Amino acid sequence: MVIAFLRTIILYAFIIIGIRLMGKRQVGELEPSELVLALLIADLAAVPMQDFGIPLLTGLIPILTLLCLTMALSVLTMRSVRFRAVLCGRPSVIVENGKLRQSEMKKNRFTLDELMEELRMQGITDLSTVKYAILETNGQLSVLPYAAQQPVTAQQMGLTPQEPGLPMVIINDGRLITRSLHSRGLNEEWLEKQLRQHHVKRTQDVFLLTVDEENRVYLSKKEVEK
Repeated sequence: MVIAFLRTIILYAFIIIGIRLMGKRQVGELEPSELVLALLIADLAAVPMQDFGIPLLTGLIPILTLLCLTMALSVLTMRSVRFRAVLCGRPSVIVENGKLRQSEMKKNRFTLDELMEELRMQGITDLSTVKYAILETNGQLSVLPYAAQQPVTAQQMGLTPQEPGLPMVIINDGRLITRSLHSRGLNEEWLEKQLRQHHVKRTQDVFLLTVDEENRVYLSKKEVEK
């Protein structure tokens, strides 16, 4: 049992390293090469986890090889546009000026049902309002409506709204993040004052407290368990 426990931890650590090399992406946003890497690593790790007769090093070497290959491919894709196009493919324009490009849909095996579903998910029901719909290399559909169909911005209306700034978490589920507090130029005395103003006695009673760049505070108390 101890051997199984240790082997699983080591292999799990290697899988995490592989996923981290791909960056912070969701599964649906992976490039084809990244998806293949994730599947291969998972398959390679499953065998030595279950079969104790296989040396652990035998399972680690293929995973390590794939990780090195991924790093090499990442460098090549950054330096060569042509190689990146071969490995990851190119975006395809599915809709142009409100008209379907059926040849591009057939080439990418992208059905009308999939197109209509993607458009509905982005709040679009009328194809004629779409200037461009582009199928990205990760399988996501980018939809660009006509300018007349886009929401009016504050700049277009001649307004100058105040920038909200980036809120920073100071208390997370009752735990004080001192580094965040000090990075905002604040101290414990300021925090105690804020707690008193919100009728809170302890930081442990706060579920979330954030402060933005204008020192505006958002505080949410913990719910009392019944």
